[in-house]
Amino acid sequence: MPRGFMEPAVDQYMLDLLPDRDPVLREMEEQARRRDIPIVGPAVARMLYQYARLIGARKVFEMGSAIGYSTLWWARAAGQGGEIFYTDGNQKNAEEARGYFQRAGVEGRIRVEVGDALELLSEQKQEFDIIFNDVDKEDYPRVLHLVSSRLRRGGLFITDNVLWSGRVVQPAEEGSTRAIQDFNRRLYAMQEFFTTVVPLRDGLAVALKL
Repeated sequence: MPRGFMEPAVDQYMLDLLPDRDPVLREMEEQARRRDIPIVGPAVARMLYQYARLIGARKVFEMGSAIGYSTLWWARAAGQGGEIFYTDGNQKNAEEARGYFQRAGVEGRIRVEVGDALELLSEQKQEFDIIFNDVDKEDYPRVLHLVSSRLRRGGLFITDNVLWSGRVVQPAEEGSTRAIQDFNRRLYAMQEFFTTVVPLRDGLAVALKL
């Protein structure tokens, strides 16, 4: 799991500043560390929560949810009556995530969908407040065709790992790095979005739909 590219002491300083998480989140963080499960981590998760609260997000579609760490943060940000779509291609991940959601008391706000996240989003006819993209990196460019029509005006399209541990500055002929480079260029060129990249952890692209 990429840790990002910040100087390690600065990265640790920022992590040390964070308030302690509750037992469910702590367990998820420990499982991710022990089993090398990709999660956004607590620093990025707090930013996701903050963005959701800033725009009053109630409906969030998450593309690529693993064991549901960021999903749980979205659900808490949306509050009672919120609707969060969890998506993952692994049934075991989904079952594990359900257990965490139940223990955290937010299972009623989360729709667990198992399958290809791009296909699941393409089936949606409604608009979301936030679409969060954390699928396989080779698929990042394909996501761009789906989000605009499924995101409300004033909504946010947020993507993780857009700086890819700094590898985006290196020449790339194929694979994940090339896909992320292509995604970043195309996202910034889309006139319906106002995009910035936050250099926290592994890079977070935040695109506001105009």
